[in-house]
Amino acid sequence: MKITFLGATKMVTGSNFLVEAAGKKFLVDCGLYQGKKELEMENYRPFDYNPAEIDFMLLTHAHIDHSGRIPKLYNEGFKKTIYAHKATCDLCGIMLPDSGHIQEMEAEWKNKKRERKGEQTYPPLYTAEDAINSLEIFSPVEYNEIIEIDENIHVRFNDAGHMLGSSIIELWVNEDGKETKTVFSGDIGNNDIPLLDSPTMIESCDYLVMESTYGSRLHMKNDEKAEMFLNIVSETIDNGGTVVIPSFAVGRTQEILYELNKIKENRDDEEFRRKYKTLMKVPVYVDSPLAISATEIFKQNTDLFEEEIKEKIDAGDNPLEFPGLKFTQTADESKALNENKEPCIIISASGMCDVGRIKHHLKHNIWNPKNTILFVGYQAPGTLGYSIVNGAQKVTIFGEEIAVNARIEYIEGYSGHADQEWLMNFIYSFINRPKHIFLVHGEEESQDVLKNKILEETGIGVSIPEYGETYEVCDELRITNKIKIRKSPTIKQEILNRLEKLHAEMKDMEVYVKQDVNDDQLRDDDMFRINEKIKDLEKQILNIIEG
Repeated sequence: MKITFLGATKMVTGSNFLVEAAGKKFLVDCGLYQGKKELEMENYRPFDYNPAEIDFMLLTHAHIDHSGRIPKLYNEGFKKTIYAHKATCDLCGIMLPDSGHIQEMEAEWKNKKRERKGEQTYPPLYTAEDAINSLEIFSPVEYNEIIEIDENIHVRFNDAGHMLGSSIIELWVNEDGKETKTVFSGDIGNNDIPLLDSPTMIESCDYLVMESTYGSRLHMKNDEKAEMFLNIVSETIDNGGTVVIPSFAVGRTQEILYELNKIKENRDDEEFRRKYKTLMKVPVYVDSPLAISATEIFKQNTDLFEEEIKEKIDAGDNPLEFPGLKFTQTADESKALNENKEPCIIISASGMCDVGRIKHHLKHNIWNPKNTILFVGYQAPGTLGYSIVNGAQKVTIFGEEIAVNARIEYIEGYSGHADQEWLMNFIYSFINRPKHIFLVHGEEESQDVLKNKILEETGIGVSIPEYGETYEVCDELRITNKIKIRKSPTIKQEILNRLEKLHAEMKDMEVYVKQDVNDDQLRDDDMFRINEKIKDLEKQILNIIEG
């Protein structure tokens, strides 16, 4: 059996693994690259295999970094079966068309910029219709059900506890009279995730392909994050500000809604009651049509919730609903949130701030010191969210440079990923431990730290695959092939690329500033702020020229 690593290698996006075994070629995941512009361009590259030759696919879960290139794969010839848990199929039914819509909108916006520069335009990676068409090849399965692909290949999906329908996949392959068992962890859930059951512990395997997102870190415990959340929100509301929460529309939003509803059960002292009353008196807007649909899918799959949640639902206390919760569906409703001067909480996708309505909310709120931008999920390097969390003083949104004056907070404990402790516990849970572990879906630092810890504490061999490496997993593990990777751009090329990007953004800024200046409703202090920003930009340009 051979495994070729074609995504999520020394990074957390683009999961894609090609397995060749028992006369079959099949994939585990086919995710979208997210982050820097150069990384996103990898989505447009041809696959390193012929999609028409792939016999089937195993999908661990619906998050776009694991499923987002399926419509592209479908368009380029893959028409065989995708096996995934039923809830994953349901969620892909809304997430992939939404991703297609975003691809169309992004392509339209970028093509307008290209046309202005006299450059060639490009079609979107895929459309919403392409995504809908690809759904026809999804085949839903249940947890704990052993599926016979053929007489030599069997698989079983187990609850990964990461999001609704997320799976740890066990794969049994018989070749030459010998059985080899490989486990693909997908994304292993944080043991403290509200709503969902804990990840399934697997008894045995020969080889383990495991995520490592938080391989070097520990999360705060559940009670700590709940109180931290309450303190941040109540302090912001007391200050007359708005709390903006960039949240993945599927999973994290539902967890936050549950946490908001549950906080009141944890404490009963006077100060806590005051803060909770402050929290409950403001409206909580979930500004994402996708989140609305996802919440409905959560309600339809309550059998996957932990027992405590099932009991509450049976008793008529739905944890996904509470007074003050409002969903906004239309673009006009979304825009109205930024015209409302009353304190509120806005939960909006995307969680890394690169696409979607969240960019508009950041543009209107991140400059105001009264407001708080509260992050509750992983931020990949190269994304807008990563820049903000890591202390950027200014950010560019829709071509406009905006000062980061708002309070910036990050509650890591809300992450859907297991931390180092629970990744190690997953390994310890094997009665018959793996012969070898492959670390994927993690930044290099996290992977190096986790690799050393695994070696020191278990003695199990660990590899951190490079992109394109093929490992033959047999009695003696060996690398049999390596796809040549294009070199990263030189610093000289990076400077030229940045100049080109800046030139386009200056044109965009000119359009937006003229629109604002010609707006009769614009206040004098807003006009003053725009003028000061342009003066500051002039100084920076002069400094570069003089330097």
